[in-house]
Amino acid sequence: MKALITGGAGFIGSHLAERLLKDGNQVTAIDNLSTGSLKNIEAFKDNPKFDFVEGDVRNTELIGTFVERSNVVFHLAAAVGVQLIADRPVHTIETNISGTEVMLEACNKFGRKILLASSSEVYGKNEAVPFREDDDIVLGSTSLSRWSYACSKAIDEFLGLAFHQQHGLSVVIGRFFNTIGPRQTGQYGMVVPRFVQWALRNEPVLIYGDGKQRRCFCYVADLVEAVIGLMNCNHAAGKVYNIGSAEEITIEQLADKLIDMTASSSKKEFVPYEVAYGRPIEDMMRRVPNLERIKKTIGWQPKTSLTETLQVIIQSSK
Repeated sequence: MKALITGGAGFIGSHLAERLLKDGNQVTAIDNLSTGSLKNIEAFKDNPKFDFVEGDVRNTELIGTFVERSNVVFHLAAAVGVQLIADRPVHTIETNISGTEVMLEACNKFGRKILLASSSEVYGKNEAVPFREDDDIVLGSTSLSRWSYACSKAIDEFLGLAFHQQHGLSVVIGRFFNTIGPRQTGQYGMVVPRFVQWALRNEPVLIYGDGKQRRCFCYVADLVEAVIGLMNCNHAAGKVYNIGSAEEITIEQLADKLIDMTASSSKKEFVPYEVAYGRPIEDMMRRVPNLERIKKTIGWQPKTSLTETLQVIIQSSK
């Protein structure tokens, strides 16, 4: 199989590329390195079955060339991270929507199956936990840039499903829930790598808000299994699938757990959202996926506990 991965030098994209290469596939990774890094692909960049292309997913000619050469496409490229979204809302909207439109047009032209990476952010302020794929979307005011990401990913989903319905394009949509693991950076607001680094350096662990927000964190290797399984399933096309863990923890509990696991002398400090981001930010108190659909479709469920995942991250961060 010849696979094309957009965002292939990113955190999730690099893990997906590595797994596909181990399975004997040819892999081309396209990344503009805005949030990805060549360090992420260092371990396998010399693999004869791997090619890296520095480029933008909005480049129609470039994307068309590599989609034509591929059998399947994993579209992971996106503007991600609460900090980046707050700081660069125009970049977020343009990258997510325009990039997805280019990818879908190319895949439709050449008849290539595509997986679109979406996000649990799409559920917005919906409080019907655990979230089911057909639940309502409840977004906040357009005056708050936080919701531009959720809205852009929702548009991506609408576009993907429209191409499936109107043109018969084989499109699978995965809503990722707080994926974590080695290679993830805290630079764009990701909570686990920031907490780990602070704890390892015995620095204050900064908790944004009151720390009572509840999240479910999924090990990246488990998510990669789900993504590949969905792409190998002929019945998965035309549907949205939650991909994540249902093991909940509050952000304050996460800080306590990491301080304990690293034997750190770090202290917790609570920082108001407006101070942390320099502007008002709305947050969701709970975000838990219902995993019945993906389990029924391909028999997938996460295998790795949060404690096991954090142990791997801590070890890789030392």
